[in-house]
Amino acid sequence: MSPGGAGCSARLLLTVGWLLLARLQSTCGTNVTAFRDPGLDREGEGENEGEEEAGTDSEAENEPQDEAEEDVSNGTIVKEVEFGMCTVTCGIGIREVILTNGCPGGESKCVVRVEECRGPVDCGWGKPLSESLESVRLACVHISPVNRFKYVWRLIRPNQQAIILPNDSAILEVHRDIHPMAYECETLENDEIIASVKFTIYTTAELQMKRSNRPDTDAVLVFVLTIGVVICIFVIFVLIFIIVNWAAVKDFWGAKASTTEVQSELSSMRYKESTSLDQSPTEIPGHEEDALSEWNE
Repeated sequence: MSPGGAGCSARLLLTVGWLLLARLQSTCGTNVTAFRDPGLDREGEGENEGEEEAGTDSEAENEPQDEAEEDVSNGTIVKEVEFGMCTVTCGIGIREVILTNGCPGGESKCVVRVEECRGPVDCGWGKPLSESLESVRLACVHISPVNRFKYVWRLIRPNQQAIILPNDSAILEVHRDIHPMAYECETLENDEIIASVKFTIYTTAELQMKRSNRPDTDAVLVFVLTIGVVICIFVIFVLIFIIVNWAAVKDFWGAKASTTEVQSELSSMRYKESTSLDQSPTEIPGHEEDALSEWNE
C-alpha cells in the first residue's frame, strides 16, 4: 500500500473513532479521553493557561476585598473627624482636627493634629503691632515659620500708583510724617497672594488729638469701683473684729436679747393691766348692787 493510501485510511479510522466516542458520550454521559492532533492539543493548552492566569488575577483582586470584609466583620472601628474653628477670619491661620470616634482612653473627642486653614485674602484695615509718638511697627499676615512666605510692602498714595518698598520682611517700622500715610502688605506663597492688609499711619498731632479726645478712664466707673473696694475692706475688717472678739460680741448680743425680752414682758403686763381697767359700764352697777345687798344683810 502506498503512503498516501495509508494516511487516508488512518484519517478515516480517526473520524470513525470520533463519531463513536461522541455517540457514547451523549448516550452514557461519561467522560471519554480521545486522541487529538498535536496542533489542537497546543491550542487547548494555551487556552487552559489563559484561563488559569485569569483565575489567579481574579483571585488576587478579590483578596483585598475579602480582607476588608474580614476587617469589618472583626469589628474594626471607623474613625470620624471634624474640623475646629479657624484662628483667623482672613488670610492664613491654624485649625484643629478633632477625632470624634476611636479616641484612646474612651474619650468622646480628642485632637489628632493641627493644620492650616485659609480665609478671604482681603483683611481690610489692620492695627499696628506697636506705636509711639515717633514711629510705628507694622506686621504682615503670617504664621510660623516667617521665612516661608514672601512679603511685598507698598506705600499707597491717593490718585497715584503705589510705591513698592525694598523691605521684604514681615515687620516694617516707619516714622511718622507731617502727613498721614497708608501702607499695604501682601503675603505671597508660590507667587500666590494669600493675605493682604492695609494700615493708616497718623501724624503726631493727630495721634495726640485722638488720645486727648478719648478719655483714658471713666469717672463713674472709677467711683463705683472705689466705693466697692471700700465696702469690701470694711466688711473684711468687721468680720476680723467679730472673730477676734467673739466672746465680747456674744455677751453684747446676749445682754441686748435679755433687755429686749424684759421690755417685751413689761409691755405685755401693761397691756394686761390696761385691758383689766377698761371694763364695760354695765358690769360696774351689777357689782355695786351685790355689794349693797350683802351690806344690808
